[in-house]
Amino acid sequence: MPLTADDVDRFEASRPRLGALAYRLLGSAAEAEDVVQETFLRWQAADVDRVEVPEAWLTKVLTNLCLNQLTSARARRETYVGQWLPEPLLAGDSMLGPADTAEQRESVSYAVLTLMERLSPNERAVYVLREAFDYPHREIAEILDITEAASQQIFHRAKKHVADGKARTEVDEAVARRIVAEFLAAATSGRTEPLVRLLTEDAVAIGDGGGKVPARAKAFEGAVAVAKFLWGLLKPGPAKRALVGGPAEVYAWTANGEPAVVAVVGGRVVGVMCLEVTAEGIAAFRTQANPDKLVRATALWAAADHGEPMFTAF
Repeated sequence: MPLTADDVDRFEASRPRLGALAYRLLGSAAEAEDVVQETFLRWQAADVDRVEVPEAWLTKVLTNLCLNQLTSARARRETYVGQWLPEPLLAGDSMLGPADTAEQRESVSYAVLTLMERLSPNERAVYVLREAFDYPHREIAEILDITEAASQQIFHRAKKHVADGKARTEVDEAVARRIVAEFLAAATSGRTEPLVRLLTEDAVAIGDGGGKVPARAKAFEGAVAVAKFLWGLLKPGPAKRALVGGPAEVYAWTANGEPAVVAVVGGRVVGVMCLEVTAEGIAAFRTQANPDKLVRATALWAAADHGEPMFTAF
């Protein structure tokens, strides 16, 4: 039977939560939207009158669709050109989802999304459902068709894997933008020493160009190497202007709840650099420059009140 208006409304009420869940599981807003739409089609084809708890049914369907996607994504990423990084979400994006607790905010941070690439699909699903959405292990077990004890074990293992790879200090939006401003001032000073002082000794810089924008396949490692790279990256030059289509306006912003630098050319976001800030300094720079992964950011940027740029680069 076709869905009633109430059935459609029931799904639409769950759409934001489903989108936020799918994004955390997949690291891609575009893929998350596709999976949410596929979940709607499954809802449309189901005998919804027999569904006792629609939210649980929708969560199970979406999670299992994401698990299938993650399995195939691993094979695709083996042939991906260069480093693979998640699709960034700028401040204000509804897909960022719940942010009431430190765990929820951390689960969508660019640093943790990158770390979650180390997890198996099941580990990632259990970690996200528990950490970001506070599902009890009993419900997680039902969603994934595993035992409650297995869910608990998987969660502890996944949490340890993620914790071993991060050393992050949470900062609010105002502090985040101040940190970005300090970084940009140092990076454009013409000297590497002020920038080195802001970094941890083992700082890294990683970029994702997807084979469409030049990006080094191997990360830069160490404060001095990272500082020299960043100084060169922001140094003006005709080749860079030609590559991105003109001079880039540079803004201090936040993405995935972290301090970020956003580069914009003619209203189009051409790069988002997320900074991982720790008590010891800036530990990582993760730059998304693949234009396919910046479409959503560009759409959101067009609707945002972003004020004046910090400076114009390239």
